[in-house]
Amino acid sequence: MTAPTSRRGRPRGAGTDQAILDAVRALLVEHGYSGLTIEGVAARSGVAKSTVYRRWTTKADLVVDAVVDTLTPLFAAPPDSAPEDLLRALVTALSQPASRAAFLAVISEAAVDPMVHERAATRLIEPSRRLVERCSAGVDTAIDGDLLFDVIAGAVIHHVLVRGLAGDEAFIAGLLGAVSPHRVGAAGS
Repeated sequence: MTAPTSRRGRPRGAGTDQAILDAVRALLVEHGYSGLTIEGVAARSGVAKSTVYRRWTTKADLVVDAVVDTLTPLFAAPPDSAPEDLLRALVTALSQPASRAAFLAVISEAAVDPMVHERAATRLIEPSRRLVERCSAGVDTAIDGDLLFDVIAGAVIHHVLVRGLAGDEAFIAGLLGAVSPHRVGAAGS
């Protein structure tokens, strides 16, 4: 019989991870990706630098997780969630200034940093694709899965993040109507 193993040091505080991720998003609003430092995150969240590094070994991991954290409720949505509800939740999440700054920082940095690109693909894009796949089961569309993801993600990102417009009910209904013109309640039905 082996003795139970115990962790050394203090136990992790339940709110520490959230405080760190909140600090990352706030600092991205204020300073952007290039101005974000682990030291600044530690200071803003009230933890030691070593606490941040124990959880995230790179700035890329930290920033990608700050974005993923805002979308986690979407990724965990029940399988029978209505496409309108999921789209509304996505638009709401991305409309928050801190989420907007974090998401744009990841997109921008992923274009020039292969590590950020890889982390974003694994932790953000693939779960988003799976969500659209799951959601598309309830949408009558002739658009294949990859293109459907690109159309929905591209429209939301452009509308909410690039143009800074509200993702109101008209936008949600119009987007779903565009990808599924025979949908009950779709635009033009």
